[in-house]
Amino acid sequence: MDQILAWLKNLEAGTLKVMTFINNYMANYVLIILLVGIGLFFSFKTRFVQVRCFGEGMKQVFGNLSLKGGKQKGGISSFQALATAVAGQVGTGNIVGASSAILVGGPGAIFWMWIIAFLGMATIYAEAVLAQETRKVDADGNVQGGPIYYIKEAFKGKFGKFLAGFFAIATVISLGFIGGMVQSNSIGATFNTAFGVPTWVTGVVLAVVVAFIIIGGVQRIASTAEKIVPIMATLYIVGGLIVLIVNIKYIPAAFGAIFKYAFNPKALIGGSFGAAIASAISQGAKRGLFSNEAGMGSTPHAHALANVKKPHDQGVAAMIGVFLDTFVVLTMTALVVISCTYVGNGALAGADGDSYKGLIDSLSIKGTNVAQMSFGSVFGTGFGNGFVAICLMFFAFTTIISWNLFGEINYKYLFGKKSKIVYAVISVIFVFVGTIVQENELVWLTQDTFNQFMVLPNAIGLVALASLVKKASKSSKGDRLDK
Repeated sequence: MDQILAWLKNLEAGTLKVMTFINNYMANYVLIILLVGIGLFFSFKTRFVQVRCFGEGMKQVFGNLSLKGGKQKGGISSFQALATAVAGQVGTGNIVGASSAILVGGPGAIFWMWIIAFLGMATIYAEAVLAQETRKVDADGNVQGGPIYYIKEAFKGKFGKFLAGFFAIATVISLGFIGGMVQSNSIGATFNTAFGVPTWVTGVVLAVVVAFIIIGGVQRIASTAEKIVPIMATLYIVGGLIVLIVNIKYIPAAFGAIFKYAFNPKALIGGSFGAAIASAISQGAKRGLFSNEAGMGSTPHAHALANVKKPHDQGVAAMIGVFLDTFVVLTMTALVVISCTYVGNGALAGADGDSYKGLIDSLSIKGTNVAQMSFGSVFGTGFGNGFVAICLMFFAFTTIISWNLFGEINYKYLFGKKSKIVYAVISVIFVFVGTIVQENELVWLTQDTFNQFMVLPNAIGLVALASLVKKASKSSKGDRLDK
């Protein structure tokens, strides 16, 4: 038995080393080039649709806002689709991811997350438009859509099947299985810290609720998302605003730190200037992808289901999802953490960054508890921990059910409709296991790596069908390909 345990430990260590290498290479080079390149490409291709049609997007989302979209004959309402997409976007990445990016890359990482998000608004517009353009309606009247459909539309032969299959496998692993595990791990850990609830109890309750919702299919998932997402976002924003009002004198310094250390991170995280700036940018790119998911190919699954007059309508709505995710919710986390934990504690005072690194080392802080500490500095430790735990629970829970839907679409593509129950059982098991295991670096690395794998075929498909995106950005009334 000891030999088996030793072998498993060595296997984990070896796998961790390989995954670390892949993850670092993807995040530091491939991901940055793709996200920035694709974002710039579609920004110019659509004449900066994220600026030009921003008001139109806000009107599309909030003009006829309703939390009771009702059951549709086929597909779901535009707001239900956006809520389902935002449910997948606004997850642990907005609290844990943002905090972790600051810890590793310094406050300047947030600036690069903003840049990625701004460009990502054009990218996600393209994703939503193509998901609408290439969606299919099956014999039962059910709408099917997502990257696998526009990838195969772009490449009719074996290459298209290979890319679609590669994307589907990466999506099932990343979102359907490991993604649920990562999200539930955060719920279990924060509830245990804040309320002393045993992680296995949280796991059982969470698994049962998730199973009930996903068994109800896309209509139940969309109905749940459209009700919870606005409430959870409002709760978190109000709480964050209270903290920022109390610490209003630190806000200018917090903004200053974001811009200053975006271009001079060496002062905080050490090493050469090149290594420091690379760390800040890569953290912004990697955590930015994990947060807003623009370019990853996850949210098009939801946007494909929306019943809208033309693809452009859902495209501009999708842009607002990225805006809310990054420029509102994630920025709120960043300002709270930087103003309370770093500026308030003098951690940014030393030009050599010793006080910054010293604070991190002395408190042994990680992504979750740095957020809890920050809110706790105003609300008190107990209430602060509880507030973050509840918000994180909402964020992570809605992400689980949305990601589960995205994974299911790709699982059925790979194994057929009859495999749905098998997928549901496996995914719920992963949700439960995630709550009872300790945070594992290998699990998080695997999640990040397969997120990045999703980007590759998705980006190829997007560029190949850029002409359709350009046409839609002119608000043309062209029919979808499924009509």
